[in-house]
Amino acid sequence: MKARVAWVDGKMFVGESGSGHAVVMDGAPEAGGRNLGIRPMEMLLIGMGGCTSFDVVMILEKGRQAITDCVAEIEAERAETDPKVFTKIHVHFIVTGRGLDAGKVERAIALSAEKYCSASIMLGATATITHDFEIREAP
Repeated sequence: MKARVAWVDGKMFVGESGSGHAVVMDGAPEAGGRNLGIRPMEMLLIGMGGCTSFDVVMILEKGRQAITDCVAEIEAERAETDPKVFTKIHVHFIVTGRGLDAGKVERAIALSAEKYCSASIMLGATATITHDFEIREAP
């Protein structure tokens, strides 16, 4: 896997993935940025959310669950001093589908957290990560 991050100006950078996608990152105005892009630490949190959501959807689909939507709402706390690592992360999954089995949803989340989600497992080295979920019936 490869990536490239190029400085634009001020505190703005453009990150390019090896797969050909780009994202703008920028700092907060109080840090010298212009607030024109996502913060790098927000990218980490979104990356973790994407990684675990990908797993949950894939596991539920393989388990023949009629899933129609999956949203991960993530809240995190960071250390007050440098390095300001994540210390607590909570992921609330909202899983929508038809006749979903709560046990299978819970198992999919646990498998992602404990076995498959590389991002969660890495961030778990400094943060306590918790999960919960709700199931919504699809119309």
